Amino acid sequence: MSAHGAASGKTSMFAQPKAVYAVAFACVVSFMGIGLVDPILPALSAQLDASPSQVTLLFTSYLVVTAVAMLATNWVSSRLGAKKTLIAGLAIIVVFAALAGLSDSVGGIVGFRAGWGLGNALFIATSLAVIVASASGGFAGAIVLYEAALGLGIAAGPLVGGLLGSISWRGPFFGVSALMAIALVATVVLLDPTPKPAHPTPLSAPLKALRHRGLLTMAITALLYNWGFFTMLGYAPFPMELSAIQLGFVFFGWGLLVALFSVAGAPRLQARFGTARSLYGALTFFAVLLLLIALFTDTRWVLIACVVAAGIPIGINNTLTTQAVMLVSPVERPVASAAYGFVRFLGGGLAPFVAGKLVDAFDIHVPFFVGAATVLAAVAVLSTGHRMLTRADAGLDEDGHPAGSADDVAGEVADEFGGAPAAVDGEVEAELTHRR
Repeated sequence: MSAHGAASGKTSMFAQPKAVYAVAFACVVSFMGIGLVDPILPALSAQLDASPSQVTLLFTSYLVVTAVAMLATNWVSSRLGAKKTLIAGLAIIVVFAALAGLSDSVGGIVGFRAGWGLGNALFIATSLAVIVASASGGFAGAIVLYEAALGLGIAAGPLVGGLLGSISWRGPFFGVSALMAIALVATVVLLDPTPKPAHPTPLSAPLKALRHRGLLTMAITALLYNWGFFTMLGYAPFPMELSAIQLGFVFFGWGLLVALFSVAGAPRLQARFGTARSLYGALTFFAVLLLLIALFTDTRWVLIACVVAAGIPIGINNTLTTQAVMLVSPVERPVASAAYGFVRFLGGGLAPFVAGKLVDAFDIHVPFFVGAATVLAAVAVLSTGHRMLTRADAGLDEDGHPAGSADDVAGEVADEFGGAPAAVDGEVEAELTHRR
């Protein structure tokens, strides 16, 4: 690790080099993209004369491209190095976010969101690695700083989207492009070159990793859970019939609970009940909320309350499933993360598209019934790996061999949104090789 990383653990988390803050700022803006478009979905539908099912393709194109790109991000970063990969991702986001804002059709925005997804995958896959290599105060401080950026971005995204969207639906896209351009310049100027990892990652490694039962079980569970998650995120704004700023505040409340329970709630539940029982409870709670949304889609206050409350199980699930993936899989963490990300983001990407088709064929209630059913199916799939999760809590992988310690996977919450922690091992290895 760098000299900064070797600094005394007594160093304040906030006493960081400028390069760390440049990347952390970019992380905040990047994570904003998760909920940024939610408040403007109804406005896009109305002003561009598009159906809700067409508008929800903004999620589909973004997440499907992110999913496929996850298979290649480690291959790219292990050959270019972290800084070049980071800069490439930032530049792609700047360009495609601006192009989305300039577009006059839903089809154009959907296409540019796909390009945005590629840039986001490259950026998130290396951002934490760069922070860890550059931060003072050691690994733990870097993780906390990164999670702070994650939580701020998730919570602020819908609010910023609502504020800018109340001016024009183009506002959120131009806002992201401008902020990412600032982050790009700061990264280029302030961040020192990073060495390449000692061992390049094969392109086929993530798909081969899915042969392992533990990793495949967790990936399928995440796919089913994400189906319900992105059905809610992509389609719940329409029946609320609120303005952009009002939707922004609704999803701001949701984002705050996601951040709070990711960082504070999940570890406490895990310590008391274990990973398996905590996940069963969180997923079942989320399924109940989706069922209530399906039954009371036309009752605004119930819909709003359920969406905001969904931040609780989503935050818990985001942290615990990703930690479990890193512990149960016998393959390298970067490879496990890429394989897991590929499968789960496919579910998230396809869900809004299918939801739109279900609404067109039936009514607005059906997608949420399907979402509730898929989340309950996730509980059933996860239960087949109960013994595996028990071993993971004991520090063993799926084959019963010693796995990473709790400290090794601290901060894996961020991995739920892009796989960033998976790059840390390669980055630290590269730093050590460089210093030798």
